[in-house]
Amino acid sequence: MTMSPDYAPQYVYDPRLYDGVTLKRGIAWVFDAVLIAMLCALVLPFTAFTGIFFFPALMLVVGFFYRWFTLAGGSSTWGMRLVGIHFRDHRGAPLSSGLALAHTLGYSVSITVAPLQLISVILMLVTARGQGLTDLVLGTEAINSYR
Repeated sequence: MTMSPDYAPQYVYDPRLYDGVTLKRGIAWVFDAVLIAMLCALVLPFTAFTGIFFFPALMLVVGFFYRWFTLAGGSSTWGMRLVGIHFRDHRGAPLSSGLALAHTLGYSVSITVAPLQLISVILMLVTARGQGLTDLVLGTEAINSYR
């Protein structure tokens, strides 16, 4: 283990925590997107099928609550749990409900503003810890789960 110069001094950088995390985040994102689409399909009858006309907005709303509740409940979405990663805050602790809300809000803003999402993906590919834009702003990071 070596000390990472770009992080809080109380942390020791262990590259094993970040091995493959960016790819795992991508796989988790696809899994979560499919799950959210299926949840939205279940909601459609309750909108008298008018939800078809605003399906992207429905996906955004359902996805917002899905992400917030799953991140608050276990620091990872179901897709992230499937691939073995979870979030931690700047102290190394699981996300609180408030931080999960902030992370979900940041993600939702970036997903609706394409350049922000592109910047976030590029950051995940080039930063040592695979952090996206929202992660850098909030001090969160996704790591491998060794439980």
